[in-house]
Amino acid sequence: MNKPVILYNKSIHEALIELNSIKDEVSRLILFVVDENERVIGSLTDGDIRRVLIKNKDLDQHVVDVCNKNFISIKEPISYIKVKEYKKREIKMLPVLDDENRLIKIIDLDKIKAILPMECMIMAGGRGKRLSPMTDSIPKPMLTLGGKPIIEHNIDRLISFGIQKIYISIKYLGEQIKNHFGDGSAKGISIEYIEEDKPLGTAGALSLVNQFNTEHILLMNSDLFTNIDFEDLYLQILNSNADMAVASTEYKVNVPYAIFETEGARVKDFKEKPSYLFQSNAGIYILRRDLINEIPSNQFYNITDLMEKLVKNDGILVYNPIIGYWIDIGKPLDYEHAQNFVKHIEN
Repeated sequence: MNKPVILYNKSIHEALIELNSIKDEVSRLILFVVDENERVIGSLTDGDIRRVLIKNKDLDQHVVDVCNKNFISIKEPISYIKVKEYKKREIKMLPVLDDENRLIKIIDLDKIKAILPMECMIMAGGRGKRLSPMTDSIPKPMLTLGGKPIIEHNIDRLISFGIQKIYISIKYLGEQIKNHFGDGSAKGISIEYIEEDKPLGTAGALSLVNQFNTEHILLMNSDLFTNIDFEDLYLQILNSNADMAVASTEYKVNVPYAIFETEGARVKDFKEKPSYLFQSNAGIYILRRDLINEIPSNQFYNITDLMEKLVKNDGILVYNPIIGYWIDIGKPLDYEHAQNFVKHIEN
């Protein structure tokens, strides 16, 4: 929304005209009443106006006399916001004000799951050889699911958790990704591209960012299709006071034979065709910003190298299981599975 404000001395009739011009994609019709210096002094919804008109049918009343002066707002800079707490209070539109109480922007809480104070890097430079010939002319992240590129599903989910700055590391056919998303302004975010002149592994591109501006950085693969709860992963690293948190997914191993429990050559017990569940790396990480100093500049370096270093040096590495769906689109069969799966989600 582009500054839906109205001057305090305007009439209710004029406010109705302004409300009627608000675009349909906004969840709730609302204006913010401002004084001569553009400082917000109240909020005004279509519901507020209806309630006033039931009592007094005067359309010439000034909006300052009927607006809600006890509206809820937050100030810049925005830190972590528990959107669920605001939703419990039935707040749908959350204004962000500067120190002078001027309106900066409005957060539509019907479209946001959380406000996470993190910048993100999406790794999208790989060749995707296993998906050839589909990836001979299209980079793997731009393969479509439900009419939308795989990487765009991830970007839209990041946006729904309030992440506003995204870096995308590109190499193979990266211009197609740049041409599709541009600077991110069409989605109301900022996108910056990190161009690899050689393969840098799953973490090397982090060393090429001049300056991250948040204490924690989200790093993820571009070829995942998932409904991960980024807020839960963020809270995991905060509550554990950890250096890094990695999202995990269950991996089940079915052993087709009996497994012996032994003492020397003697069989003490055995399990017939047991199954084992393991937590495996899901390709999504949150790490403390200062850990990037451990990554060699512009060199091939995997995030698992950093994880291993953390564990050896008694750092705190925690995992957080994904409660939902997660598909790693690495092979044609994975892509086919994701294509079929997305149809059920959309329906």
